[in-house]
Amino acid sequence: MKPDDKSIFLDAMEDVQPLKRATDVNWQPNRNSRTRQNIDVTQLDNFLTLGFLDVVPLAEPLAFQREGVQQGVIEKLRHGKYPRQASLNLLSQPIEPCRQMLFSFIRQAHHDGLRNLIIVHGKGREDNSHPNIVRSYLARLLTEFDEVQAFCVALPHHGGDGACYVALQKSEAAKLENWERHAKRSR
Repeated sequence: MKPDDKSIFLDAMEDVQPLKRATDVNWQPNRNSRTRQNIDVTQLDNFLTLGFLDVVPLAEPLAFQREGVQQGVIEKLRHGKYPRQASLNLLSQPIEPCRQMLFSFIRQAHHDGLRNLIIVHGKGREDNSHPNIVRSYLARLLTEFDEVQAFCVALPHHGGDGACYVALQKSEAAKLENWERHAKRSR
């Protein structure tokens, strides 16, 4: 860079602020990726409850499956056979930010047509430890999303009891794209 270029650059960057720590969400490129557009989730109502919580005992593995989800899908999810397209790290986060981050994460992932996610919540040693409280909230809050088809404990090399795999239903755009692709084949 020439001295003039450097001063022009520094002048242009004078009012730029560093980004906040962005290690909480990790998006993987999707091979069928559409252009990613951030939806403004601040204008959406966060319907996730935050009231009284039944703590899930550490001995009870996280697991949920909507009615109608095929058992083969659940088995593939449990065995980590689906590629993880995005991850959310909730380690050491207070409960309310976890709730907000989860809401934004699931909505954005569904909007982007992602289907397979991983959420890291941490692993506590006692039922009332902070990681287990986050895990218990996660178990309840994920069931409140219509988009969530299933979730289960991750494999040990993906975080084990301190993380969970989440399967989302196809977005309307993905359903339409799939229908069009198969309709062309049958012509």
